[in-house]
Amino acid sequence: MNFPDTIKGIQEGLANGQFTAVELINSIYQRIEATESQVKSFIHYENHKQAALEAASKADKIGYADGAPQLNGVPVAVKDNILTKGFTTTAASKMLENFVPTYDAFVIKQLKKAGAIVIGKLNMDEFAMGGSTENSYFHPTHNPWDLERVPGGSSGGSAATVAARQVPASLGSDTGGSIRQPASYTGIVGMKPTYGRVSRHGVVAFASSLDQVGPMTLTVEDNARVLQAIAGHDLNDATTLPNCNETFASKIGESIKGMKIAYPKEYHSDAINPEVRQAIDRAADFFRKEGAIVEEVSLPHSEYGVNVYYIIASAEASSNLQRFDGIRYGYRSTEAHNLDEIYTKSRNEGFGEEVKRRIMIGSYSLSAGAYDVFFKKAAQVRTLIKQDFAKIFEDYDLIMGPVTTSTAFKLGGRITDPLEMYVADLLTVPINLAGIPSLSIPAGFDNNRLPIGMALTGPSSSETILYQVGHAFEQAHDFYQKKPEL
Repeated sequence: MNFPDTIKGIQEGLANGQFTAVELINSIYQRIEATESQVKSFIHYENHKQAALEAASKADKIGYADGAPQLNGVPVAVKDNILTKGFTTTAASKMLENFVPTYDAFVIKQLKKAGAIVIGKLNMDEFAMGGSTENSYFHPTHNPWDLERVPGGSSGGSAATVAARQVPASLGSDTGGSIRQPASYTGIVGMKPTYGRVSRHGVVAFASSLDQVGPMTLTVEDNARVLQAIAGHDLNDATTLPNCNETFASKIGESIKGMKIAYPKEYHSDAINPEVRQAIDRAADFFRKEGAIVEEVSLPHSEYGVNVYYIIASAEASSNLQRFDGIRYGYRSTEAHNLDEIYTKSRNEGFGEEVKRRIMIGSYSLSAGAYDVFFKKAAQVRTLIKQDFAKIFEDYDLIMGPVTTSTAFKLGGRITDPLEMYVADLLTVPINLAGIPSLSIPAGFDNNRLPIGMALTGPSSSETILYQVGHAFEQAHDFYQKKPEL
């Protein structure tokens, strides 16, 4: 039988007795096996199958009536920088190729508590550093809409697996756009939540003041359901917000009439592909027709976002990655014969080129002679970027704009030019620097039939409103119903 693609459809089918979770999970693995040679979304999935089927059997015994766990029987795949007890977690790096965690990340515990079934671990840029999933130690992932193009990154596997209809939902992590950019490139929905909305405990750290885990799904409503499951206060993460008493899907279906939407003039620049700009302009017209007020504003310091981000993120990465030293766990060089060689050879052989590049940038930015000129100055400009957003949100409910400057580029097209890759983050990194939520939803296709994404960004803890507006746009268009041909 044909199983539903969405979480909502799956939950209705399970509740109506149209199929069992065991049947669904077997179908999911068949779909993965039929398409994985083309897409290469996963790093590991076969080793999860037995545990997934056991979890599905348990879900069927619990049943799907009112009162059952909120995601009971729903399959979810997770990015491979999220710890899974007893299952390899590599962060797509040779450094952690054989690392098996002894505990689950907070978000995995939350998924299991909600009855979700973990299907496998997804490919990514090594240690989440990259925007194309070409920096993986294992293999690049391909965009299901055009297998010669990238799916984005660093959560490229998380995006590609949902777009390819392998699984209905996945978890990614977003440090500078790593959920929203691949969601845009693959035509799915991706939420970068408010900083602290989701615990980072058990997530391999990249930049601790920027990292945030979030859901990737086919629809806005599905996305809200997954965020509801994984959000929450965690005693093991002092940065988490208090427990949320609201239901993220509570405003879905409500009118957006009278809502005030800001459209920054910086999002009309020549740096943004004309087809992308046109798609967002059409979206602005739609919101106006629905009774919303859309007005031009300015984010004057956003042009410095990339510079600020790559100083702060690299500085935090250089500190976080010190723990991978070839001694306590992880890769150790067989050519090392003394302590100095253990450090230098293990790290040189275990880290990829992009990771080493960012460690060096970060170490330099924090050095005695450069700290005031680079890191301190970047932290000051970060505050100005936060203030730009805060000023707009005094008068507006949310900000709209493109997620990315272009649609998905060719595999190999930018990997040899780090600066070109970094500049592609122009629109996404300011949101992480400000710590606010942003939702990527499909907004159309370009002339090459490649997806275009629209970003809806709100003040802290405004996910409910973003889902309301995103759903209104989604239901008035058929973009989310289109499928890549595999």
